[in-house]
Amino acid sequence: MNDIIHVLRPSQPRRVVGLVIQVSLGLLLLWLAFLYPPETFGWQIFLIGMGVAALVLATRGWQGSSVAIVLDDGGLRQEDGVQIAPIDNIASVDRALFSFKPSNGFLIRLHEAPGRAWVPGMWWRIGRRVGIGGVTGGAETKMMADALSFMVAQRDRPEDYQ
Repeated sequence: MNDIIHVLRPSQPRRVVGLVIQVSLGLLLLWLAFLYPPETFGWQIFLIGMGVAALVLATRGWQGSSVAIVLDDGGLRQEDGVQIAPIDNIASVDRALFSFKPSNGFLIRLHEAPGRAWVPGMWWRIGRRVGIGGVTGGAETKMMADALSFMVAQRDRPEDYQ
């Protein structure tokens, strides 16, 4: 069993605010589509589709953000065991101000692309990039990024210094 180094749990207030905003958007779009329908039927279908999509994403975000992200000596994974980024595949960790990353989060660059995945509000993986953060607290996410950076540096240092 891998030793757990850090657990990143979502912030409950952020989860609630995210849910309320997405549900409000979905209901507003549906309200516009039915009470004030546009002149063309295509726009009404578009509004209905976007409203339903916002409600579905709100549900997925609420469910997805209920599972914590765990950093152990094997890499990053969800609390339920879903592998996010194994330590052997991590090339670098980026917390730069202007990098394309989630809110209060960080970006991981991988050596090989394991496939796309997305848990709204927690993490995403597109190509060789993984974004961690969203509804997580900034201080906890920073600690995880620092620990992960240290692990990658330890792994990559020359044999002479180990």
